[in-house]
Amino acid sequence: MSLLTTTVGSFPKPPYLLHARTLHAKGEMTAEDLGDLERRATQEWIAFQEEIGIDILVDGEQYRGDMATYFAENLEGCGVSGLVRSYGNRYYKKPVVVDELARPAAITVDWWRWAQDQTKKPLKGMLTGPYTMMDWSFNQHYPSRADLALAFAKVLHQEARDLERAGARVIQIDEPALSARTDELDLVVKALGIVTRGLEVKTITHTCYGNYDHVFPIFNRLPVDQIDLEMSNSGLDLLDRFRREPLKKEIAFGVIDVHTHAVETAPQVSERISRALTVFSPNQLYIDPDCGLKTRTVDEAKAKLRVMVAATRSVKASRGLT
Repeated sequence: MSLLTTTVGSFPKPPYLLHARTLHAKGEMTAEDLGDLERRATQEWIAFQEEIGIDILVDGEQYRGDMATYFAENLEGCGVSGLVRSYGNRYYKKPVVVDELARPAAITVDWWRWAQDQTKKPLKGMLTGPYTMMDWSFNQHYPSRADLALAFAKVLHQEARDLERAGARVIQIDEPALSARTDELDLVVKALGIVTRGLEVKTITHTCYGNYDHVFPIFNRLPVDQIDLEMSNSGLDLLDRFRREPLKKEIAFGVIDVHTHAVETAPQVSERISRALTVFSPNQLYIDPDCGLKTRTVDEAKAKLRVMVAATRSVKASRGLT
């Protein structure tokens, strides 16, 4: 199989779920009732992905709030702060590390197992990476940033092993903060290596909207099978660098800009895929959006994904790819 399609992880929550989360936060809805609606939304997103023909699915993270807060809330030694601005008018509750980190129980496995039961297609296990967890947390316990990143790596390795034992065939470790500090790139590699050590499943790391030129030298050092990159928002300007310095791994290549309400046309996306194919082989290249789609409306996200799949099929047909 070539030019497989996938997505990065998050999808927008439908209005009924957003309303339910508000009611639950006010104490006006039980956790059980909220969970029923989270499962309903997850089933709807899985069914949609199957309907349009995406190859490797995600559960859409309908049961998660922020990607870092979700893990912090489920780890011992970690709490959450009040709201902190991440960008624009978007806020999250920043993790606060106050003691030794420990994982009392699996965090994502039950949800992954339930979601995988809804489809026969492979469904990614989704983790927030150790470097990002460290960089997005207040550290009130560990002596250094490095110590905290490695502590997160150890508990996330436990989670990854449990996902593998549960049957996950693909595990993605998101590291959007990867390019935050170029003096810590060795730490990124070391921490990620602890998470993926000994795993036999396909491993992926996703990063986005950073200074790729500064972090490019570590791409081939990252201890994963596939790197998932935002490419469209930055105008595919990294392609020339990859042409000069080939990537020795698979690449998931973002062909959908998730930071615009405008829905791309199939010819636009086809052109991006065709340009990618001037550098990467069809078996090396996976097609997906730049990043998670949770900042878009449900209708926008669906329209963008339909275009992505249609454009990929068109390119495959024109080149005789299967």
